[in-house]
Amino acid sequence: MITCKNCILDSNDDPNLILDENGVCNHCHWYYSEAAYYLKQGQEGEKLLQETVNAIKEYGKNKQYDCLIGLSGGVDSSYVAYKAKQLGLRALCVHFDNGWNSEQAVMNIHHIVNKLGFDLSTYVINWEEFKDLQLAYLKASVIDIEVLTDHAIYGTMFKIAKDNDIKYVLGGHNVVTEGVLPYHWTYNKKDYINIKAIHKKYGEKALQTYPFLDKKMKKFIKASGVEFVNYLNWMPYVKDDVKEVLKKELDWQDYGGKHYESIWTRFYQGYILPVKFGVDKRKAHYATLICSGQMTREQALEEIRKPAYDEALFQVDKEFVLKKLGLSNQEFDQIMKLPVRNHREFDTEGSFFHYYPILKPLRPLWHTFKKLSGKPV
Repeated sequence: MITCKNCILDSNDDPNLILDENGVCNHCHWYYSEAAYYLKQGQEGEKLLQETVNAIKEYGKNKQYDCLIGLSGGVDSSYVAYKAKQLGLRALCVHFDNGWNSEQAVMNIHHIVNKLGFDLSTYVINWEEFKDLQLAYLKASVIDIEVLTDHAIYGTMFKIAKDNDIKYVLGGHNVVTEGVLPYHWTYNKKDYINIKAIHKKYGEKALQTYPFLDKKMKKFIKASGVEFVNYLNWMPYVKDDVKEVLKKELDWQDYGGKHYESIWTRFYQGYILPVKFGVDKRKAHYATLICSGQMTREQALEEIRKPAYDEALFQVDKEFVLKKLGLSNQEFDQIMKLPVRNHREFDTEGSFFHYYPILKPLRPLWHTFKKLSGKPV
C-alpha cells in the first residue's frame, strides 16, 4: 500500500494512485490545477463577482426573479442563498424533495427562506417511482446510487429556470471543499441510458414521471441559455467560518457530515459505501480541506480514526431506511453481500454496445481487456 504524504488517500482508496517524487498523489495535483483555474482571489474575484451580479440584475430587470438557487439546506447551498441576499439578488429557491429529507433539513430551509425573504418552490418526486429506482440500483450492486437524485435535480432545475424566464442558476459547487474525489467512487450523473438499463433489469414499476435527461431534455438545456454560476469559487470560503455565520444569521443547524441533510445520503455514505464498497468518503472530503489549507494532515488522520457513524443513530437510520424501502433485514443483508458490479456492465450513453445490441455478449470480454490493460472501465 502506498499513501500520499500530502493528503490521506492511499492505494486502497484508489488502486491507480500515483505519487510524484515528493510523495504527493495525483488527486492533490488535480486539486491544485482545478484551484488555479477556477478560484479567483482578491480583486480578480471581486471584479468577476460584481460583473456577474450586474449581469444577473440587468437580465432580471422587471422580472419577478433574477436568479434561481437549488436549496438543499446543506452548508454550500445555504451560504449561496445568504450571499445572494447580501448581493441584492432576487432569488427563487428550489428544493428537490426525494423523500429522504431530515427534520433538520426541513427546518433549515424554512429558516433560510423566511429570514432572507426568498420564495420557495418545492419539487416533490414521485416516491413510488424513486423507491423502485433505488431498489433497482441496490440490486444491481453498483456504487453510485446518488446518480438518481443528482440526475433528476439537474434537469428539474433547468426546466424551472426556463419556465420562470430565469437565465442564471446559482450553484454551491466549490473547489475548496469538493475538489478531490477518486474517479471510481462515482459515475456519470447525466447518463440516462445507464439509469434506464439498470431499471429495466431490476425495476418493477413503469417510470412515467421521473425527469430523465434524455436527448430531448439535453437539447432543451443546450438551447435554453440558462447558465450555472458557482460564485463560491470567487470569494473566501472557509467551511468552519461559514457554518458559524449560518448558525448566527439564519438559525442554521449543522448535520455533522457533508450532505448529511439527507437521511439516505447519511446511511449511504456512512454505511453502504464503506461496508460494501470499501469507500470512506470522508477521506476525499478531508483531502480537499488539506489541499485548501482548512485542515492539517494530522487533524485529518485523527478525524478519520473516529467512527463514520454514531452507532445509536445508525440503528435508527437503518430501521427507517429499510422500512421506507420495504426491505427486511435479511433482504438487505443479501443485497449487501452481492458482488460489486461496474455501472458500465449495463448500457451507457454513447456506448458501442448500446448502438449495436447484437454485440452485447462480447461486453464481458471487453471489460476484462480494459481491466488487464489498466484502463478505467
